[in-house]
Amino acid sequence: MSLPVHRRRTAAAVLTAALLIPLGACGDDSGSDKAGDSGSGVPKAGLTVLAASSLTDVFKEAGAAYEKENPGTNVTFSFAGSQELAAQVKQGAPADVLVTADTRTMDGLSGDTGKPTVIAENRLVIAVGEGNPENVENLTDLAGPELKVVLAAPEVPVGRYGAQILDARKIGVKPVSQEPSARAVLSKISLGEADAGLVYRTDAATATGKVDAIEIPDTENAIVSYPAAALKTSKHGEAAAAFVAWLSTPAAQKILQGAGFQQP
Repeated sequence: MSLPVHRRRTAAAVLTAALLIPLGACGDDSGSDKAGDSGSGVPKAGLTVLAASSLTDVFKEAGAAYEKENPGTNVTFSFAGSQELAAQVKQGAPADVLVTADTRTMDGLSGDTGKPTVIAENRLVIAVGEGNPENVENLTDLAGPELKVVLAAPEVPVGRYGAQILDARKIGVKPVSQEPSARAVLSKISLGEADAGLVYRTDAATATGKVDAIEIPDTENAIVSYPAAALKTSKHGEAAAAFVAWLSTPAAQKILQGAGFQQP
C-alpha cells in the first residue's frame, strides 16, 4: 500500500538530511590541518637538503627552527663542498633542495634546479693560529717564503674566491696544500699543520679559541653569495619550494645573520 503524499515527502526530506550530514562533516576543513599539510599550510614532507659545508652549523639551527614552525616536516642535511654537491646532483642523488656557496656552481646546474634565490652573503678572512704567532697582518704577508699557507683547491668556491683576491693584487702564494673545503683549511690551521689560510668569516667564527681571524678590507675582498633552489627531481616539489622561500624570511635571516652571514 502506498503512503500518503505528505508522508512520502517527509520521508524523502529525512533521507536527504541523513545523506547530507556526513558530506558536510568531511567537506570544507579550512579550519583545521589538511591531510599531508603542516599547521602553516606547508605540505608535510621529509626534505633532504644538499648544502655547502660552510653552512653546517647555521643550517642545523635553521632546520630545527623550520621543523618547529612546520610540524610534521623533517629536514635532513647533507653537507659538502659545492663542487661535490654539484656532482651528486648530476649523478641523480635523491634530494630536494640545493644550496651552494657560489652562483657559478648553481648556474651550471640550471637544467636540474628551479629558479635560485640568493639567501645570504659572506666574506673571506685570513685564518691564523691562535695569538697570530707569525704576525700576519694582511694579504701581502701570505707571500712570505717562510710562511706555511694552506688554501682551498681552485675548483672549490672558497679556493676560487681566494685566487680571485690574490690575483687582483698580484700576490703570489705557494700553498703547502690545497684542501677540498674551507672547513678543511681551517682544520689544518687549528691543528698547527699550517700558519695561515683563507676561509670564510663565518667558518673562522666557529673555531674561536683555536684560530684568529685577520679581516680583509672590502676593497680587497670578494662577495660570497649563497643561492638556494629546489631540485626538479624532488618528489616533494611544493615542500622544497616552501623551504627555499622560508630561507629569505625574517625568521631565517635572523638565524643566518646571528651566525655572521650577511643579508643579500
